[in-house]
Amino acid sequence: MKLRKSAAVAALAVLALTATACGGKEGSAGDKPSNPAGSNAPKAPEYAVAKDVKLDASATFKKAKERGKLVIGSKADQPFLGFEDQSTKERSGFDIEIARMIAADLGFSKDQIEWKTVDSASRESAISTGQVDYYVGTYTINDKRKLQVGFAGPYYKAGADLLVRKDESGITGPESVKGKKVCSIKGSTPLAEIKKPQYGAQTTELAKYSDCVQQLLTSQVDAVTTDDAILKGYAAANSGKLKVVGKPFTEEPYGIGMNKDDKALRDFINDALEKHEKDGTYKKIYDATLGLSGSTYTEPPAIVRY
Repeated sequence: MKLRKSAAVAALAVLALTATACGGKEGSAGDKPSNPAGSNAPKAPEYAVAKDVKLDASATFKKAKERGKLVIGSKADQPFLGFEDQSTKERSGFDIEIARMIAADLGFSKDQIEWKTVDSASRESAISTGQVDYYVGTYTINDKRKLQVGFAGPYYKAGADLLVRKDESGITGPESVKGKKVCSIKGSTPLAEIKKPQYGAQTTELAKYSDCVQQLLTSQVDAVTTDDAILKGYAAANSGKLKVVGKPFTEEPYGIGMNKDDKALRDFINDALEKHEKDGTYKKIYDATLGLSGSTYTEPPAIVRY
């Protein structure tokens, strides 16, 4: 399976987000940005769909086989990570490709995936009630969440940072947000962090990061906080208007969420992640997605098995 978006189509996805955030019409004249990556932009690899996968101990896998498709939860408003183009309904980004890679190992082609957009505040509920088979969407592994869901990974480590307007000089890190209006989304770990009394920020809590970015662009808030990987995507999508401060103040190990009791599926996905790091697939995915946002590649953290 290969990423169907060319670099040009990815640029249109970025355009769609920018136009929406600014209140303009998608695809209106004069709004199309040039594609900085050009025609030589790296492409995600093809994924060989496995045959006759034996995973009878996984209740999730058995249900997916019976219905003939996987239901995968993801984000839809994060450029270069998990993004849905509203005109084509195509999904793209690092998390989307990681999810597709795992689906292929489980024996499901791209046409056997049903994507379900799940916002941060609803992730545990969507997983534990079986609305999705697994979830890949900048999902930080922590002990509180592990009481409700299981995690494979981590497959990436981010850190909370700050997104500000390009001409902002007063916000240089988390220690400088006292009295400032900082936006993040309900249920996120960066929101819980920035609400701590030591920072003194005035927080705005919204449902989506794209809503926070819109408020930043219109000067309703002074900064947006979430993981640096997410913020770099928004900065790239709004080049010349926004920037990332570049001073991470937390550690956010991303995991793949699934049913808490499905150890067989968790072990299978952990094996898949380790295999594809070693065979170079992971690096190719990174270069074709997150790498285009300006993020520097680093090797993924070691898998934590439990």
